[in-house]
Amino acid sequence: MIVETDIVPDSERRGLIGALPRTVRPYASLMRLDRPIGAWLLFWPCAWSVALAGMGSDGLALILWFGLGAFAMRSAGCVYNDIIDKDLDARVERTRLRPLASDRISLKGAWALLVGLSLIGLAVLLQLNLTAALVALGSLALVAAYPFMKRITWWPQVWLGLVFSWGALVGWPAVTGRFSGTALVLWAGSVFWVIGYDTIYALQDREDDALVGVKSSARRLGKHTRAGVAFFYSLAISLWGYEFWQLRSQWLVLLPLIPMALHLLWQVAALRLDDGTDALAKFRSNRFAGLLMFLACLVVGTT
Repeated sequence: MIVETDIVPDSERRGLIGALPRTVRPYASLMRLDRPIGAWLLFWPCAWSVALAGMGSDGLALILWFGLGAFAMRSAGCVYNDIIDKDLDARVERTRLRPLASDRISLKGAWALLVGLSLIGLAVLLQLNLTAALVALGSLALVAAYPFMKRITWWPQVWLGLVFSWGALVGWPAVTGRFSGTALVLWAGSVFWVIGYDTIYALQDREDDALVGVKSSARRLGKHTRAGVAFFYSLAISLWGYEFWQLRSQWLVLLPLIPMALHLLWQVAALRLDDGTDALAKFRSNRFAGLLMFLACLVVGTT
């Protein structure tokens, strides 16, 4: 039974959502309106790619459109994920008060919200040139399959990496009108970045995941989680360094990448594996990491 005093991380009794009208709160919660970190993490690879492509004449406008698209599609992804995971979420302490899991929203209402958010995504898609739009559409199959991955593989974080990094493949053709191997390397580095930070995120749920049979990289790595995250972050930095070198073959081009590398090193070194609150804080710090990488791409792409 859900009572008014229940407060868990997915509660809507406080903060931004708590200030909204009662009838609106479950829908805002379903969209994770009070937790924009996911939208930031979806947005940054798009912005990196635009910056690395040199911004072009419409670079700022593209970044703003990508920001709106990231918000809409991350929200849509949360709604879709909760539709698929309705019964599973009800069995996990951290997610049991989600609107669908606690039956405060009907499936029909959730699907209606999903359609509305998808229409916003379509409006953003129509702002892109044909090449970029086609690349963006290529992510839909990956997005649709993601919620099922934690039931199939120990590495759903890899699938999330493929999805959340897709914007790196879209930003470059949005600026240049053509696809490039540069975007592919940027995307690959971002995939490993996502695997790293989502492994940190998964540390929060290891016990509950074990009870309900959900798989994750954090469970798979166990006591080697710190080394695993370090490995994935190292691959990300290496790929991005290689990409920068391919664009500007001089050692100075690697300097803008140092702040990002140091930040990821801090995450790994300071991570407390048995502290869910610390894991969440380290995960959220990747919003700042994304900004550091954007500045590095901007320097390399526009000089």
